[in-house]
Amino acid sequence: QVVFVESGGGLVQSGGSLNLSCVASHVSFRNYDMGWYRQAPGKQRERVASINTLDYTKYADSTKGRFTISRDNTKNTVYLQMNSLKSEDTAVYDCNLDPPNFGAWGQGTQVTVSS
Repeated sequence: QVVFVESGGGLVQSGGSLNLSCVASHVSFRNYDMGWYRQAPGKQRERVASINTLDYTKYADSTKGRFTISRDNTKNTVYLQMNSLKSEDTAVYDCNLDPPNFGAWGQGTQVTVSS
């Protein structure tokens, strides 16, 4: 069963930056498209960024120009660099395949942006 372990979250002031990491195991990482997702309290989980096997990236309108997704296939790791953070970015962030494997959601990493 694929396993994802996210890290890098924390408390940051509005306008600040964070860099999230997600290590995948038990999966042929280089063969899969990957995504970063987030879920804020009382809201549905949404995909904020994705990267395919050819490093083509896509972003939600709310994160375009501020977030950058990247991957390192030698480390089975996907990253999310988040800049110009806003209070509405506060959420638990998870990585998963794109589209997601619903049995593989990890613990996620909490991102809290204070205004």
